[in-house]
Order: sequence, then structure tokens, then C-alpha cells
Amino acid sequence: MYILVVEDDADVSKFVVTGLRGSGHVVEFATNSRDGIMLAQNKHFDALIIDRQLPGGMDGADMLQKLRSQGVTTPALFLSGLGQISDWMKGLQSGGDDYLVKPVSMNEILQRIAAITAPKGPTKEPLAGPG
Repeated sequence: MYILVVEDDADVSKFVVTGLRGSGHVVEFATNSRDGIMLAQNKHFDALIIDRQLPGGMDGADMLQKLRSQGVTTPALFLSGLGQISDWMKGLQSGGDDYLVKPVSMNEILQRIAAITAPKGPTKEPLAGPG
């Protein structure tokens, strides 16, 4: 998979990028929301991993909301130190598909990325009633 990581903490970014690449993914990363928006608008990623607290003029939730308003539908996972229910809600309401609170294991990140990018099965039509 081709994944964009938007994370300003160098240690977290290194952990995530190294783990994803070690699992066979192709990864690009940005350290602020401005660069994250530019990359997400100009390249076709299979998934986004976004920190909530970012420099660059807007936080991760605002960044994703802007991307969604511009038609970017790439599945997005928030990876954040903000763990209150209100933080989760803001992330999901901005268009996020899932939300993990740091610290997390690489296995959990990989499982969540697999879940949000899995093909969705056909919608089952309701069975016809008598008649």
C-alpha cells in the first residue's frame, strides 16, 4: 500500500514510517498540515495516518476536513496523544475512519490500516416479503 504519514514528532514518525516500510508498504511523510494537504491532494494514497496536533496552520482534524471538502476520500487513521472522547469525536466527525491513541504498537497500526482499507462487500438487499 501507498501510505501518507503526517506526524510532527520525529520519534513517532520514525517508528511509524520504519514499521510500515518494514511491512512492505511504500510511505511518504509530512511534518505539518500544509505539506500533508499538498501531498494528499497531488498523489493517490491508499491510506492516510494523521496526528491530531500538527503545526502548519491547522490541526489534523481540520486538515482532514479540508481534504474531505475537496473530494479526497482516502481512508484516514488518526494517531494522536489526544485521548478524550471529545478528541475522538472531533477526529471521526472530521472524516476520519478510525482513531488510535498513542502509544500504540505497530501491529495495532497495521491491523487498523488493513481494516479501513479493506474492500467493502456488496450491500445485501432486503429479502422480499410475501406478496
